[in-house]
Amino acid sequence: MDQCTPVDNVLDELLALLKLEKIEENIFRGDSQDLGFGNVFGGQVLGQALSAATQTVSDDRSAHSLHGYFMRPGDPTQPIVYDVDSIRDGKSFTTRRVVAIQRGRAILSMAASFQVEETGFEHQDLMPDDIPGPDSLMSEVEMARKISDKIPASIRNQILCTKPIEIRPVNPMNPVAPKKESPDRYVWFKTIRKMPDDLSVHKYMLAYASDFGLVSTSLRPHGKTFWDPKMQVASLDHGMWFHRDFRMDDWLLYVIHSPNASKARGLNHGSIYTKDGILVASTAQEGLIRYRG
Repeated sequence: MDQCTPVDNVLDELLALLKLEKIEENIFRGDSQDLGFGNVFGGQVLGQALSAATQTVSDDRSAHSLHGYFMRPGDPTQPIVYDVDSIRDGKSFTTRRVVAIQRGRAILSMAASFQVEETGFEHQDLMPDDIPGPDSLMSEVEMARKISDKIPASIRNQILCTKPIEIRPVNPMNPVAPKKESPDRYVWFKTIRKMPDDLSVHKYMLAYASDFGLVSTSLRPHGKTFWDPKMQVASLDHGMWFHRDFRMDDWLLYVIHSPNASKARGLNHGSIYTKDGILVASTAQEGLIRYRG
């Protein structure tokens, strides 16, 4: 625990990580975050890529979707360069393509679309009933501390440290003694303190957070977790749609369902709701879930 970043600083560090440095017109650079898994966390690259794209778009347009492919694992000891291509600036929509580069090779290719504010028809799926609220649940860090002696040494410190985004699982799976469960996961999450009043910052922070727990949901029916040394788990692609405004410093519920696993890949769908049941975003991701038994 002695290597943990002070609690007061962890959110500031993440905000700075996602903000990026502009090094040339349409070219940005970001540091990497080491979460102890050997590769860069996919959500970091998604969040930084959306941040880079956002910085090339006029303030009257807000991100409404992104679609990314993870091409190579990123090195957490090295910075990442983001090259933004201004594909189109239309009357209502703006399109950007972003390539994340390390050591001269692409590790992510992402397209993002932005739209001017409009009104129109409204409908949404309802938030599931009977989901316990966050106040009655333990955080992932609190749960991990109860089994700290069973956490692999290589990731123990990162797992036990306070995170900038607090995650409170509704139906957690025991990572050291997993059992076969339904392909559904429910998680409450929010940043540990107030964020800036800038919707674009909340959106690329949500893109970052949206990668937590998605691919692992497809392991639940098989009684496996990514802690199993025989499992090779990696995100292959990621789609995200922003429906309505929200704040990352208010509780959000992530409803994740895995409809399919086949050919060493697992598909996962996610819906993100406010505490009041407003659907603010949807996600879809396929991941590699290769078992080397």
